[in-house]
Amino acid sequence: MLDATIKEQLKGYLERLKQPIALIASLDDSAAAREMRELLQEIASLSDKITLREDGDNPRRPSFGVAREGEAPRVHFAGIPMGHEFTSLVLALLQTSGYPPRVEADILDQIRSLPGTYDFETYVSLSCHNCPDVVQALNLMAIYNPGITHTMIDGALFQEEVTERQIMAVPTIYLHGEEFDHGRMELEQILARIDTRSAEREAEKINARAPFDVLIVGGGPAGAAAAIYAARKGIRTGVVAERFGGQVMDTLAIENFISVKETEGPKLVAALEEHVKSYEVDIMNLQRAEKLVRNGTQIEVRLTNGGVLKSKSVIIATGARWRELNVPGEKEYRGKGVAYCPHCDGPLFKGKKVAVVGGGNSGVEAAIDLAGFVEHVTLLQYDTKLKADAVLQKKLFSLPNVTVICQAQTTEITGDGHKVNGLTYIDRATGAIHRIELSAVFVQIGLVPNTDWLKGTVEFNQYGEIVVDAHGQTSLPGVFAAGDVTTIPYKQIIIAMGDGAKAALGAFDYLIRQ
Repeated sequence: MLDATIKEQLKGYLERLKQPIALIASLDDSAAAREMRELLQEIASLSDKITLREDGDNPRRPSFGVAREGEAPRVHFAGIPMGHEFTSLVLALLQTSGYPPRVEADILDQIRSLPGTYDFETYVSLSCHNCPDVVQALNLMAIYNPGITHTMIDGALFQEEVTERQIMAVPTIYLHGEEFDHGRMELEQILARIDTRSAEREAEKINARAPFDVLIVGGGPAGAAAAIYAARKGIRTGVVAERFGGQVMDTLAIENFISVKETEGPKLVAALEEHVKSYEVDIMNLQRAEKLVRNGTQIEVRLTNGGVLKSKSVIIATGARWRELNVPGEKEYRGKGVAYCPHCDGPLFKGKKVAVVGGGNSGVEAAIDLAGFVEHVTLLQYDTKLKADAVLQKKLFSLPNVTVICQAQTTEITGDGHKVNGLTYIDRATGAIHRIELSAVFVQIGLVPNTDWLKGTVEFNQYGEIVVDAHGQTSLPGVFAAGDVTTIPYKQIIIAMGDGAKAALGAFDYLIRQ
């Protein structure tokens, strides 16, 4: 099942196993079970520290658990963890055996000290690039705390469960049989949800920090570049971010980053984080800024958890988020047929009718991807024509199961109370109202800057973007901005990085002149 190259690489990883582990399979007579047995046999053959048993009693079949020899498994895979989830399997093998994870010691202590029991289940699709982060976080928690169990469930394999629980977005997490959350989550976010005092403890740590020379708000490409350039100047640098990596974490294919022919968003973010951490930069992740205040010679950034950070200068690099339609039904059915990531949630609608709203590059790319496995795609464009690149339009119009409707203004997303069942739009040319019956709506209408928390502090343009000068300086002295949150044209990763570097140099020049 594994090709020779992957087997050789996996064998090298398995040489790091510390203690003997067991793969405990619960199989049936299905084709998927035969594939799973073959995969597990190949893995067991690569290390004398791995044994395979087929006496599992998990009611989900086929599935298997990973456990220390002589212990009951707390990490389970209901499905064949290939694709993006293969890394989750490898890490589960290593960490179960005692191989140390790349996690701060205080986080591991927090996991170990969680009281009570937690039974987690995560529904995934193997093409979802956000799912592995959730799976790996919950697996780690189960490995380090005997009161926690976690099961990864391949939604495509267990479709009856997906239908019964009306799961229309991945990853979707269940705790004790009740929906816990859906969408990308990091380990610290999950811990914050179940450890009620974690936010208070984090705020105390933040308030104890000494003032920075440069504080960067935002951890995307612009923020990362600003941090590196500032730290290289030898000044005290901090990064506070709601999510390190920002929108890039949700980007699957990147093919225009100069010198790198092709990569994926999560891989690029991992490289950015490694580069930033190679300098003396204080990174405070999973922290949301709610207010910026000048207090004498210092600038304060106040956080939603009550923490306050102080700095001589600030660089705002909070980026942008997906623009919403703001029509009835959008919020009500988010995660129940309303989606913003076709790569993640698209496979859940295999063989069904869906719509894509948006005729730019992202909308047309989404329609092309979805057309490969759904029954039909209707692409709705507000303007009189599509705005996507010509090569993408040519591919789109070659597909037999795609309909393009221009001058269409979406007015409502409808549902049955549990999931999406249709969409209503107005023909802007005639004024006629039309309804389309479908199972999902993928919104791809661009981005909106993350500047709500800054109202009344710096100058915006009519689109809510921060106005900056040639050095990245905003209207407030000592406050700079960079990347997609600003008025710079062409929202691209490589442009944001250059903009972040420019803002850091501008901030340094500001500091030495004070």
